Amino acid sequence: MSVTLLSAGSLISTDVKNAEGEDIGTITEIMMDVARGRIAYAVLSFGGFFGLGEKLFAIPWSALTIDTTDEKFLLNLDKEILEKASGFDKDDWPDMSDVQWNYNTYAYYGYEPYWD
Repeated sequence: MSVTLLSAGSLISTDVKNAEGEDIGTITEIMMDVARGRIAYAVLSFGGFFGLGEKLFAIPWSALTIDTTDEKFLLNLDKEILEKASGFDKDDWPDMSDVQWNYNTYAYYGYEPYWD
């Protein structure tokens, strides 16, 4: 059995690419479900130019694959889906403790909530 451990800090600022190799964005935060001891989301910064106009998106952790060789995340998602997703501003985060918001976010990306 093999175990791969990475610090959360080493994942921040990691680039994210889709299956076509397109740049999707960068991970800015890792959101932990403290009660269950699991990572719930990676916060993805997408869009904008030199940090201006960027939006943040809560991506279910299960949607991401870590490529430790090339030091990037892989997200099997078309840019169009992300462009239409409900994002948020760095100064106006959603209430991530809102159960309905969590269900809606996981459903939008097509993933089953891990807490069910």
